[in-house]
Amino acid sequence: MCWLANSFRTRGLSPDVLRSSATVSVVDDDTTLQFLPASSDAKAGLVFLCGSGVSAHAYAEMLRPIAEAGYPVFVVKLPLRFAPLESNKQAAVERAIGVARRHPEILHWVLSGHSLGGALACRVAKSDPETFSAMVLVGTTHPKRDDLSSLKLRVTKVYASDDGVAPRDKVLANKRLLPADTRWVEVQGGNHSQFGHYGHQLFDGAATISRETQQTATREALLDVLNKSHPRHPHPGPLPEGEGALIQPLSRASE
Repeated sequence: MCWLANSFRTRGLSPDVLRSSATVSVVDDDTTLQFLPASSDAKAGLVFLCGSGVSAHAYAEMLRPIAEAGYPVFVVKLPLRFAPLESNKQAAVERAIGVARRHPEILHWVLSGHSLGGALACRVAKSDPETFSAMVLVGTTHPKRDDLSSLKLRVTKVYASDDGVAPRDKVLANKRLLPADTRWVEVQGGNHSQFGHYGHQLFDGAATISRETQQTATREALLDVLNKSHPRHPHPGPLPEGEGALIQPLSRASE
């Protein structure tokens, strides 16, 4: 049990990632971790739900650069960290929707989440489809039962080739439950745990790429959706040379 608890412990963060700077303000309260650009004309923002047991801090390295690019980021914390009860999961859904409603100045919201956070993002999209412009599901096999194929918002599914918690075959088995134009993005060599900065999760596979490389690929997918939600905002640029090959969009026709 101690090993299991330790596996979810946040680790490997750079010292400054949770500190405010001249370009990004960091707000860490009971329900969210926020990265807010000091100045931005962006009308798009990101709501990201944590995975079960994973601290919001564990996603700081991946998500703070999105705020550096000009987009507000709100990382939604799960009640009791694991959201073990149905009431906890519903509370997390309400937290995500509440973020958007408290910030009417942001016109286009991108909804995202990792693992259980992805499952909860699907619940949010089903219960309040008008609030969000797009959804990016990260390292999750969800939706499993809810048919979201008629959703009008744009959907991207990011998964890792060596993820043992949300394995590739189970991710793709539920394609019919998402819109036909869903963009499928595989991070080659990635696993489940490296989507955040925490230990090796039980049943996960062994990654063959670095955590930084995996998170860069995931962040690029998120930024791509944000940029398309707010096309006037400048794109921060392509992946460093050689990293683009890690991402493979998969069309339905080819599978």
